[in-house]
Order: sequence, then C-alpha cells, then structure tokens
Amino acid sequence: MHRIRLIATLVVALLMPLAVMAQSLDAVVADSIDQIEKPSRRTVGPLVDRIAATGPQGLALLQAWADRQLVLTETGDLLIIDGDAATDALTGDTLAAPDDRPLRPNSGVRGLIESALVASQLKDPDPARRAMALDTLARSGNADQLAPLRAALDDPDPALAARKARLEKLMTIQHGTDPAARIAAIEAMAGDISLDFRAVLNPLLATRLVADTDMPQGNVARELSVGDDLPRADALAALVDMGALQPFMTPDEQRTALAANIVDGRVADTPVADLGDSDIRDTTYDALEASGAVPPAATESEAREALAAHRFFQLYAEPDRDVTDAARAAQVSAEVRLVAMKGVDLGLDALSLASIYFLAAIGLAVTFGVMRVINMAHGEFIMLGAYTAYTVQTLIADRTLSLIVALPLAFAVTFAAGVILYRLVIRHLAHRPLETLLATFGVSIALQQLAKNIFGTQARPLTAPAWLEGSITINDVISISSIRVAIFVLALLFLGLFLFIMKRTRLGLEVRAVTQNPGMAASMGINPDRIAMMTFGLGSGIAGIAGVAIGLFAQVTSELGQGYIVQSFMTVVVGGVGNIWGTLAGAALIGGLSKVIESLNPANTLAAQTFMILFIIIFIQFRPRGIIPQKGRAAEA
Repeated sequence: MHRIRLIATLVVALLMPLAVMAQSLDAVVADSIDQIEKPSRRTVGPLVDRIAATGPQGLALLQAWADRQLVLTETGDLLIIDGDAATDALTGDTLAAPDDRPLRPNSGVRGLIESALVASQLKDPDPARRAMALDTLARSGNADQLAPLRAALDDPDPALAARKARLEKLMTIQHGTDPAARIAAIEAMAGDISLDFRAVLNPLLATRLVADTDMPQGNVARELSVGDDLPRADALAALVDMGALQPFMTPDEQRTALAANIVDGRVADTPVADLGDSDIRDTTYDALEASGAVPPAATESEAREALAAHRFFQLYAEPDRDVTDAARAAQVSAEVRLVAMKGVDLGLDALSLASIYFLAAIGLAVTFGVMRVINMAHGEFIMLGAYTAYTVQTLIADRTLSLIVALPLAFAVTFAAGVILYRLVIRHLAHRPLETLLATFGVSIALQQLAKNIFGTQARPLTAPAWLEGSITINDVISISSIRVAIFVLALLFLGLFLFIMKRTRLGLEVRAVTQNPGMAASMGINPDRIAMMTFGLGSGIAGIAGVAIGLFAQVTSELGQGYIVQSFMTVVVGGVGNIWGTLAGAALIGGLSKVIESLNPANTLAAQTFMILFIIIFIQFRPRGIIPQKGRAAEA
C-alpha cells in the first residue's frame, strides 16, 4: 500500500506542472483573446512573453500565430490549422479545419513572436528552424537572447555551429555586461571586414558633443577647440541645448529687432544715434527683453562669456574606456584590411577587363602585326561572333550545349568572313594602308547595317548557362562574376593556343617567316598571299570567339564591336605591334589603368576614357614602338 501511494504521489508530481502549464495558457488566452485577435506591436510584447513562458504548448501557439496558421473561431476557440485538419491550441484535440480565415499579424508583431521563439528554435532538431532562429537573432537580437544562444552553441551542423559562435561574439559586444568578455570578443574578431562586425563597432565609437565648465564624467574621446575642431555655431548650439545660453542672435538679427522697436527716435529710452556701439545695443536689447517686447536671446557678449566659461568634449556613448580602446583598435585594423581588400577587388576587376581587351585585341594583333593592315571592321567580327552565339541559342535550348556549339561555330563564321574580306578587298590594297583603312571602315558600316536588317535594332540577350551565373564571393568586398572568371580562363587558353600555333606548327613557322622577310619566305616556297589570307582569317576567327565571350555580359547589338575597337587598337599599339606578349602587356596596362581611373571618379566614365586616351598619347611619345617592340627585320618592315 505504501508503495502504491508513493507511485501515485510521483505521478501527480510529474503531471502537476503540465496541468499548471496548460491552465496557465488557458488563463493567458482567456485574459488576452482580444489582443490576440487584433494585436498591436506596442502592447503585444508582454503577451507574447507570457505565452512563451507557458511551455511547449504556448510555443506551438506562437509558431502557428507567426506562420499565419492560427484561427480564432466565432465561438472563441483558437485552432492551429494544418491543411484540412486543425488542432485545438489549448486542448490538443484534432478537429476539421474551419472556414474562418487565419489571423494575420503584421510584420512588427511577427518580429516580436519570432524573437520569443528564438530560444526554443536554437535547439530545434530541424536545421532549417535553427538557421531561421539565427537569422532572427542577427536581425533583431537583444540582451535577453544572449544566454539562450550561449547555451545552444554546440550544434551538430558545423556551418550552424560557426554561425552561432560568430553571432555570440557579435551579441556579446553589443549586449554583454562583462567588459572583459566584450573586449575578448572584439579582439577575437579584430581585422574582420564584414559589414555586421563594422556595424557593431560603430555604436561603441559613436560620440556626442557635451559642454562643461570642467572635465565631464564619463568616457571622454577628446577635447575640442572652438574654431579649430568645432565650428563656433555648433558650440553655441550645444550651449543652448544644455540651457547654459539662450538662443543666440546674430548682430544682423539684433539690429532688425531693435529697428522694429524704434519709437520717437529711441529704442527703450536709448537714442538711435547711440546704437552704433555694440555694448549699447546689447544693453538696449536686454531692456526690451525685460519688458517682453522681444523674445529672449543671447547677445554677442553673452555668447563670448559662455564660450569662455565652458570646455567642449566628445563623449563616447559606451561608458567603458577599455571597450572603446579595443573597438577603436579593431576598427583601425578592419579599415587597413578593408583598403587592402578593395585593392585586391580592384585588381581582380582590372584583370577581368584586361582579359576582355586581350581577347578583343589578339585577333587584331595578328593581322596588324603580320600584314600591317589597319582593319576597322575588326569590331564587326566581334559583333558577328556574338550574333552567331545568339542564333545558336535560339535553336538549342540547353545553354551549356549552345555555348559549346557557338564557340567553334563563331570562329568558323568569322574566319570565313575574314577570308572573304581578304580575297575581295584586302589583297588588292596591299601596302596601301590609307586605302585599306577607308575600305575596311566602309565594310564596318555595311556589316552593321546588315546586322540591323537581319536582327533588328533591338538588343538581343545572350544568356549564360546556369553554372556561369552568379559570382565568386570571398567576403563582403571581394567578389567577381563567374562569367568574367570564365573569360579570363578563355583568354589564357587562347594565349596558350596561339603560342602553340606560332611556335609548334608549320603554319606558325610560315607566318613568322613571312613576318620577318616576305621576299625570302617566297623564295623558300612559301606562298605569302596564302599565309596572309590564313592569318587574316585566324585573327577574324579569334575576334568571333571574343564576341561570344563579350556577348555573355553585354547586350548584343549591331554596335557591339564599336565599343571595343578603340580599346583593341590602343592595346596593340601600347603593347607593341605584332607581339603577342606585347598585346598581353598592353591589355594589362590599359585594363588596370582604366579601373584605377574609374575608381578615382566612379560617377564619370567618360572622364576615365578621356584620361586614358591622354595617357596613351603621352605614352607613345616616349615609347612609340610599345612596351615590348618587335626586333629584327620585322621591326624595320
């Protein structure tokens, strides 16, 4: 009997908290049903906390409320709907889903509910809920949630564990009460350039202006000198705000107020003729002020006296000096690293732009270097390559497959176009550069008009495959698009391919022979006309490949090539005519300088282009043959 009584007592003891908890939730809901139906963000906070304190059942109610799955029926019952079924939020009974519409709390109320749910969600078995809780903490965490976060740092998911550890440091800096722990958290994150860390440091180093007759209490950042560190107007405004000075009136405003109170040639018994003296004006204004004729205001003499009697300081909002010292050191470290990261990001942008210029110019370097032909239609071969890729993409839906097909097809189309141009025009104008320039310029206009007639004037999109979308992000500062990385790799591949052709193949040997001495090459059985045709076709084909790459991030229009023809010529001239390494060096120089100039004046791209052209003009005055000029007979040709 005694054993049975003991077991019964234990059962009651175990069930009692659940009964009290359920009863407590009933009481909370009964007292606040109107506020649950029509919540206000200003007053719902205590109610949410009371519901959360009732335990799992209350947390389930809050979760349904936040997810807009909580229904208040006409009979006053709270039901949690789940598809076609519903559960009574207080009893747990399963019912049919009602026709009533769910309660729809606004974003402010939902934010309070989500904040209250964080403590339970941090240890939820579902990783998605834990991640959602961390998102809530990062967005609106407070001091009360720091302890639950610390209790949930051990997480089976390594990524979530790292997020929790980082968030714990950030919240310790923001809301911690132990200065040593806050300093340790700051020092642990020193050098971090992420926006969230810098946002946490900024309030710690925020200052306010205070005026005092002596050294004020608190964490003083520095003392300010009126006129040097602090404008006089700001100092007077601070004195007015603290009540040490009445609103200051400028001499002109004082004269206007005195003039408005002239009666029979006097102002408050002071003759108008005597008001030329500033001290008399101040005394007269004080008399008017005492009589209520003018609003209270500080005169110039009173302002000088108040400024002389007070010292001005910047006071940290953070009271602990050691914390602000650590925060300032961390901010300096972050700023130094931020400058370095911006330099790296600028370098990546420059490298990306240089690879684009190299791709666009390599074909021109081939034709210009071997044949000394100024091909003004080179930009249109770039445009033809882009339109070829667009046409392929309209026929093949798979973006990756269409790109694989488009690259060799663009090369073939523009290679054929280059051969045709050579056979019909270029070969007949050999050694006549001016006529060649004018002829290719006319071909350029004709090709643009042909593209407009076929494809229209509207820009055509060339969509990149999914694996080229997005960007490679290293941190909040360094990021580069996947397309630009692919273009950089493509430029390296073509550099290797070109070097292989020129150094390891018979065509390359013959091209070099014709470049060095066409007459001697002809006497050795090499056909210079055939080599020139193949070279022109090769340069045109490479331009087509460049067009495919450029079209992936630029709108494809008939004027696409015009945006790159000038840069291509500059790249070839600056690098060294007919030298692939010179073309590479020229592309790197022009791409790098373009990005540096743009970073100095990002709002004016036209100015950047203007300065770049001026630089090229000055550069060729001192080095007319380029960075890496040709040597030997080719340089004399």
